[in-house]
Amino acid sequence: MSVGAIGLVAVIGLLVLMMLRVPIAIALIISGTLGYAGAQGWAIAFKTLASVPYELTGANPGAAYSFSVVPLFIFMGAVASRANMSRELFEAANAIFSGVRGALAAATIGSCAAFAAICGSSIATAATFSKVAIPEMRRYGYDMELATGAVASAGTLGILIPPSLILVIYSLVAEESISQLFAAAMIPGILLAIGYILVIAILARLKPHLMPMSPALPLRERIRALSGTWKLALLFMLAVVGIYAGWFSPTEAAAVASFAAIGIGFVTRTLTLRGLWEAGLETVQTTAMLFIIVIGAFIFSRLIVLTQFPLTLTVWVKEMGLTPWMVILAIVALYLLLGTFLEEVSTLLITVPVLLPVVKGIGYDPVWFGVFVTVMSTVGLISPPVGLTVFVVQSQNPEIPLQKIFRGVMPFLYADCVLLVALVLFPQLAMWLPSVLK
Repeated sequence: MSVGAIGLVAVIGLLVLMMLRVPIAIALIISGTLGYAGAQGWAIAFKTLASVPYELTGANPGAAYSFSVVPLFIFMGAVASRANMSRELFEAANAIFSGVRGALAAATIGSCAAFAAICGSSIATAATFSKVAIPEMRRYGYDMELATGAVASAGTLGILIPPSLILVIYSLVAEESISQLFAAAMIPGILLAIGYILVIAILARLKPHLMPMSPALPLRERIRALSGTWKLALLFMLAVVGIYAGWFSPTEAAAVASFAAIGIGFVTRTLTLRGLWEAGLETVQTTAMLFIIVIGAFIFSRLIVLTQFPLTLTVWVKEMGLTPWMVILAIVALYLLLGTFLEEVSTLLITVPVLLPVVKGIGYDPVWFGVFVTVMSTVGLISPPVGLTVFVVQSQNPEIPLQKIFRGVMPFLYADCVLLVALVLFPQLAMWLPSVLK
């Protein structure tokens, strides 16, 4: 069997293992190791299996340092969540939108977008605002289909608005600049948040019975509510602005912002030692889960490079005479399919080593592709049957049927689709800010 054929068999084998419900990390390790054995023998396969984890964590100091940004950003978001910043943020957003029909739903979108700027995780964002926003909307008589759909959809902003955990992982796999990717995602992330708020405004006009009109707050109360967001502003300044100002590297920025989150929590007496312990435990568990998937993905991606499968695929695309539009449509279809049964990190780690050379071959920038993949991940997070943020919201509100939440997210999917089309038609939506900040 040729080396190229081994690569194709490895990809098919990986898909079969996933359909058999084998955990994604184990499926990646098995298919990558067996593929190596077929291409270069068992000795090389076992050597690769042993060396990759060591290289990622210790033997290669550069790689180990780059990966340290992942737990630091996770920890910062976990501490911020337990320091009550999410509730203060929601109250500030509600004050801004007060006096408008659907103010609480719009406030949920706005506060999720702002919280995403210090969190980086869609699951954490959705879980946090399920506890904060849904009880308030229930108290004011909002339709629960709309309320849960708004929270599940707004939670997806956690992986698009920097600092995004998905973009950090993409930067490590694609070997692209984290700061460039963060800059590229900023405008699309803001546009998606605005798109979600426009969906609320349209629904308020077409179906006003779904959401009540809230009384407008006096200007003094709005300013008082906004003053409570200084904590988030400071963390965003350290974690994101600090990178572009040249104060810190991405890893240093994550470390400084994490330390600042702890300090703010203790000084304002919103963070307890128990809360700090829980944040650390959540960070360890999430990081361990991510890293075992990353290790499996690196073994599999090395096999893909060895077999030259991406090069073969690129040549095939050119020989078939497929236009860039056709290729992008095929990639969209692939991500929609994978999004129905895989979470976003696994999807990214499986597809990027194969698709990135193809996308570069048809003239698209790798940084643009990182944003494109992330937007596709936001669609997968709320698409049935395995929309993770939908399941997170339902777990916090078990009395609400899952089907009802999925119906609630459907209007918000239009905003995702519009952004996706706009990204393809106007790549500068993602590429303008990186070119300015370079």
